[in-house]
Amino acid sequence: MLEIKDSVAVITGGGGGIGLALAKHWVENGGKVVIADVAEAMLKQAETELKDLGADVVSVVCNVTDENDCARLADTAIETFGQINLVAPFAGIIKDGLMLSPDKETGKVTKKMLLKDFQTVVDINLTGVFLTVRECAERMINHNCKGLICLISSTGSLGTAGQINYSSTKAAMSVMPKVITAEFFRRGLGDKIRCVAVAPGYVGTAMVKGMNQKALDYITGQVPIGRLIEPEEVAALVGDIYRNEALAGEVFFIHGGLRLGSKG
Repeated sequence: MLEIKDSVAVITGGGGGIGLALAKHWVENGGKVVIADVAEAMLKQAETELKDLGADVVSVVCNVTDENDCARLADTAIETFGQINLVAPFAGIIKDGLMLSPDKETGKVTKKMLLKDFQTVVDINLTGVFLTVRECAERMINHNCKGLICLISSTGSLGTAGQINYSSTKAAMSVMPKVITAEFFRRGLGDKIRCVAVAPGYVGTAMVKGMNQKALDYITGQVPIGRLIEPEEVAALVGDIYRNEALAGEVFFIHGGLRLGSKG
């Protein structure tokens, strides 16, 4: 069993949502954190909140689609704390929309998803994860660190209408743990660096809770436990997976019993 105490977590998307919840969970259990986000104001506010908890924390403004930024993030963790034990590339966005939208009266397509809306989501949610993991894992190997790479997938990985861009990236997160685990096993690193993904359902972030009440009621009505998953619950799951070294190469769903229907 690994201990969070004194271990170092690198968390992208750390300015809010699940990323910030994980950072708080980490420091409350005695860990140290390097938080990164592209939104500087949010990031500084998150850093202040963590320091108020007595945390060892450093923040890095980082565009995860930029190789140099990701390298600088990983270097900052090593230079500041001497190790990396958890990599949590949680930065992500949504740009929802149907691939094709036919007119109800004519049946002809009147709107389609823009290439930039597809590509931007892929760039951040997939390429950004690859770059963050690649740079952090390189330093973990070179500095003989032990720990976990924890990706964030989604129940959307099973296929949600209106999210062909987002769902595709989250499906990729579902297969990455198997690939990374196999590659590290081949190189004799399987006992040092594990990889998993957690796949939340509808999570009660500030953005979701601020939705139109009717839409929010519909969402919670789809969840068997009758409510949203709290970011803190996702963070606690990540902490439990980190501690338990038998958990590797798999996707762990946390969705309150949600099952997607044929229409997503």
